[in-house]
Parts: sequence; C-alpha cells; structure tokens
Amino acid sequence: MGHKKNRNVAIVGIGQTEYSSHKENQNQVEMINEAVRAALADCNVTMDDIECVVHGNMELFEMVHLPDMWHSLGTLSYGKDEFRLTTGGTVGATLVCAADNLIASGMYDVVMAIGMEKLQEGNTTGGITNMADPLWFRHLQTGALTATTATAMIAEFGEERAMKAAMHYRIMMDKHACLNPRAHRRFGLEYEQMNDLMTTSPKLVGELRLIHMCSQSDGCCVMILASEEKAKDLARKAPVWIRDHITVHREETFNCFGLEKPEMTHHYAARHLFERNGIKEPLEYFDVFEMYDPSAWWGLDWLREFFLLEGDEHIKMLENGDWDLDGKLPINPSGGVTATNPIGATAMVRPAEAALQIRGDAGPHQLKREVKHALASGFGGTLWTVLMMLEKDLDW
Repeated sequence: MGHKKNRNVAIVGIGQTEYSSHKENQNQVEMINEAVRAALADCNVTMDDIECVVHGNMELFEMVHLPDMWHSLGTLSYGKDEFRLTTGGTVGATLVCAADNLIASGMYDVVMAIGMEKLQEGNTTGGITNMADPLWFRHLQTGALTATTATAMIAEFGEERAMKAAMHYRIMMDKHACLNPRAHRRFGLEYEQMNDLMTTSPKLVGELRLIHMCSQSDGCCVMILASEEKAKDLARKAPVWIRDHITVHREETFNCFGLEKPEMTHHYAARHLFERNGIKEPLEYFDVFEMYDPSAWWGLDWLREFFLLEGDEHIKMLENGDWDLDGKLPINPSGGVTATNPIGATAMVRPAEAALQIRGDAGPHQLKREVKHALASGFGGTLWTVLMMLEKDLDW
C-alpha cells in the first residue's frame, strides 16, 4: 500500500517577483507584498480566506531580527496565526512542507507560505562563515564555495570529460534561464564557448569557477495551499497536488576528514520517497525535475544521487541531451539555482516552478508536452535534503 496522507493538499496559488541582484526600487516589505498580491490574484482569493501564514528567510543574512514582525506590513498577516521557520538553504522547501502538514493534519484549511531574501542588504558569506568554528571547521571558511565535488568528479571521470560535462550543464541551465523572464542571470551562453569558459572564468576554489556558481539574488515567492475540499472551491486554475515529501538530515554525510563516503542525503531521500510511493523507475515516471543546484558541479553530480543512477549514467544522459527541455527528463526549465538564488525563497521556487509546469502555466519556459508528475528538491546546511512529489491528478 502506498503512502497516504490524512487529507489531500493542493497548491492553488503562486506568486513570484522578478529576481535580481539589486531590487533598489523596493524595500523588503514592498517586495514581499508584490508576491503576496500575485499569489492571491492567481487563485482569486483575499486575505480573509487565509487562515495561517508561514514565513521564512535567513535572518542572519540581512541581519534583521524577527523580520516577520516588520514584514507583516507586506504579508498582510496582522491578526492571523503565523509560524516563522528558518532552516538554512532548505527554508523555502521547509515552508511548503510545513504548510502541507498544517493542512493535512486538519489544523487549517488554507495556508499561505512566504519565502523571501534581499541579499543586497546583507553579507551571505559573512553569515555562513560565522556559523562554523574557526578551528575545527576552518575548511568551511569559504562559506558555500567548495571544490570537493569538482575534485571527486575529475578523479572519477578524468579531467577533460568532467570539466566539459560541468560546463555543458552550466550552459544548459543558462539556456533554460534565458527563456524565464523572472530569472536573475541570463547570459546567453553558447556551447561553442565551452572551452573558453573552462579556462577564462575566474577560479573560486580549485576547479569551481565563477561561472559554475549560483548567484546572490533578491526576490520573494509565495504559495497558497488548501485542503482538497477548499481547493475545489477556491482554485481558479487547476490545483496541483502535493503527493508526498521527505526531509533528510544526516550530518555524517558531511565529512572533511577523508573517511569513506556514506550514502548521500539526496540518495537516501530519493530511495525512501520512491520506495514508499511505489516508484520503481523514476526516470520513466517523472516528467520534470526542479532541482536545487547551487553550482554546476553539484547539479550534475546530484542527478546521479536523486535518480539512483550508477557510474557515469548521469554524464551519458547529459551528453545525449536527455536533461534538455526536449529530452527524456528536463531539469530546471526555470534555469535553476545557478541562475536565481534568493536563499530564503530558492527552495520554494523549485516546487512553485514544478507546479506551474503541471498547470501548463510557466510561460516562455513551459515544456512542450504534458507534465503530470513532477519532482522538486531543496538543499541546505551540512547536506540537508528536502524532496517533494507533485501530481496533476488525484489518482495515486
């Protein structure tokens, strides 16, 4: 028997701002309010229909304590029940999971989840490096910048093939982002530039280069979730059903001391999520995957973990065009995290964009075929993973 929730829950409203390195025309409240109003309009409801607000960002990045108190001017949540959550890079996905759980439990029927970040107003790397002990975790003092995966992939697949594959992935993400009018970084890269970029893009750490790495973005994403009964009453557009999700924290996965690599959180999450939902061939089942890919190296490497692949299957699929928009299983039609990264919203943008694909409502980056089954992931901290399954129909 497959996994069953207490009540079915649907995504009925989605609102996003345009993402940018500097949103000089808005303060945090104004930026959030733009996305809140877009989400309300998307499902044609008012704040009177919202019973609870779940709010989150990384407050140490902007260094505003309890920002939801100030943000209530824009979230319109004054007088509503509210939860505030911060879980690092996964915060956006955590907000969606929490909203889903609050409704599935029967506690509320309609919940609004708000993920935001305005990184221009803080210091992201400063915030990250201050979380680690300067002696024992001195290897982490580059913040989120690490060449560990690049080094491992070069050792496993050879320098030329690994470096070309990582740059191929990065250019593919840029091509997807160029179709998304909300994406932050849209460079217009071409595959003919691959060899030049492999040598001319500035190095950050080892073979992790500036072009490989995600951006620092400003922006907000808002999602409105409802119970099955309310969704059928409220949804102006077809509801997208949250089938299941899993959150995995395995601190031992993150080791700096050269020990044998344990099972990665992504692999563990996928293995358990697919097994309890009877998904035996994820490459055949899913129509799209919106993946939290902080760098091109991580994005490519993690495809092997999420789809339980072996050896160089993930690189062969990249070389064959299987991850392209018209390929076997498109990855990040939105352009992914390497294009857009407002950290408190980033992991919420993944299920939001996956839901838009299922609705056939993504805009210029909408896939040209029907999307019925979508996968979305969040990532953060010391390899924390959130993995979520979305469905077009209530038929599982």
